[in-house]
Amino acid sequence: MILRNAWVALALGLALVPAAGGLAQGRKQLIAHRGASGYAPEHTAAAYRLAIEQKADFVEPDLAVTKDKILICLHDDTLERTTNIADVFPDRPSPEAPTRQPGKHWLANDFTLAEIKRLDAGVKFNAKFAGEKVLTFEEMIDLVRGKAGIYPELKSPPLYTARGIDMEKIFVEVIKKKGLDKPESLKTMPVIIQSFDEETVRRVSVDLPSIPRVFLTSKDEDVTEPRLRALKKFATGVAPEKAVIARHPEMVKAAHAAGLTVTSWTFRADEKTAYPSVTDEMSQFLYTWGIDALFTNHPDKFPRR
Repeated sequence: MILRNAWVALALGLALVPAAGGLAQGRKQLIAHRGASGYAPEHTAAAYRLAIEQKADFVEPDLAVTKDKILICLHDDTLERTTNIADVFPDRPSPEAPTRQPGKHWLANDFTLAEIKRLDAGVKFNAKFAGEKVLTFEEMIDLVRGKAGIYPELKSPPLYTARGIDMEKIFVEVIKKKGLDKPESLKTMPVIIQSFDEETVRRVSVDLPSIPRVFLTSKDEDVTEPRLRALKKFATGVAPEKAVIARHPEMVKAAHAAGLTVTSWTFRADEKTAYPSVTDEMSQFLYTWGIDALFTNHPDKFPRR
């Protein structure tokens, strides 16, 4: 395990730092999107463990904040899609849940960690995963440490700001508590921070300068050469949605020339595309267009060369 960790750390360092000439060098990086979420319930221990078994370089936890200000691993702002909260707390839907989806919604920030730990986060995916729990970010770190890197996303910081909660501050405190900002730790457990919220990425560039940070986007205007040069002032990488890269494949070289890595999302075996398989689709982005890393729900389909 020690030898494998050292090799992974070296590969991660090579792949995620653009060379002086502008092009990223080294091994392409596999990020398990919400864990191996194509096979196990997203953001559960089962999904994270399977991602590690399928040789993910990084495991991605999306983060939300509980009522008692604990970071948990959860993609949505609300809990009803992935847990049985409607059965456990039927009378406590959130009247102000920020979602366009119809029906009742249970905002994670309206519940304490103890209450959220009562929920089943596996049964809605498949009955065989009944009993899986929502993990805290610290639990996720402990599970993955020494086996893969982590690629946390700060989800919806403005939502929490409006509620008087500083999500970025809470996140920074956890990272420092766990020692994940230390050079010696980053060698064995790489961390990359991501967010769609530009202000959050700017803040972590100051508060956690030793950790790479990636700006997520679905907008074509974020991959123009002037914008990429502007992003370089506070980000180390850019992560456009794959449709944006497909429309502007030239942006990969432009980003590398600006000193940014390029990551894309999300590659799924169950999505119908113009490619024969998700492996073929990933190969196009990695080896033809030259991106450095990608998020996939199916880590076992990742094309290594």
